Amino acid sequence: MSSPFAEEDGPQPPRVLKAPMEIAATLRQLQQNHDPLVISFHERNQRFQSFLIEVDPDKGRLIFDELVPNDGERFLKNAEPFSVESSREGVRVAWQCDDSAQISEHDGLRCYFCAMPSEVLYHQRRSAFRATLKLGELVAISLKGEKLAKPLSGQMLDISATGCKIRIAGDVSQSLKPGMIYEELVAQLPFGAMTAPIELRHVHYNEKLDTSMLGVRFYRMSGLVQRQVERFVYQLQREAKRLESDTFL
Repeated sequence: MSSPFAEEDGPQPPRVLKAPMEIAATLRQLQQNHDPLVISFHERNQRFQSFLIEVDPDKGRLIFDELVPNDGERFLKNAEPFSVESSREGVRVAWQCDDSAQISEHDGLRCYFCAMPSEVLYHQRRSAFRATLKLGELVAISLKGEKLAKPLSGQMLDISATGCKIRIAGDVSQSLKPGMIYEELVAQLPFGAMTAPIELRHVHYNEKLDTSMLGVRFYRMSGLVQRQVERFVYQLQREAKRLESDTFL
């Protein structure tokens, strides 16, 4: 049986990040999680591995760990341009380094200084992880918009990087229309309120429970909202994995 929420969690088209804050936040995730980087030089068949040691947007630079195998360093000495690719939770992150890298040391170890990229390809290639909230930890939400006569209140039941499922008491299926954009969804996340416009994908009224269930997609997320969503989903995912591992101990 198909789910009305399946489409919003499918693979997303590639995005090109150009805002410096978005680029820095995305690269910091690779750094903080020690995700391996694949380095390839133009017109060279061999690939090399590295890691991000530091992301410093204030100085406009990245610091890469020593290449493995380290004979790739000769291409850096020749100032050859290279591409970088990595993956984080099913998201492909890639960018180009056209400026020459400076070979140096960081904390006594071999490293390379490179300029921050002006563009980063961000491609979610697999379905987004959908995290279900515990019954006692549901997130309170309010929904406002020009097309609503009055704000609606409810609870968030689950969330992914692209959208969420919401429960609202009563029948709101007549006042909410799928495909419409509502300007202000406010969710009281554990670390602070998140405000974002949403697109309504689905609404269903359960007469027995006198409850409406909504499937919504985050609409044109800002860099700040994206980071809030990803942080919350990651927390829930980590907790789910911890509980799963405890079950099998």
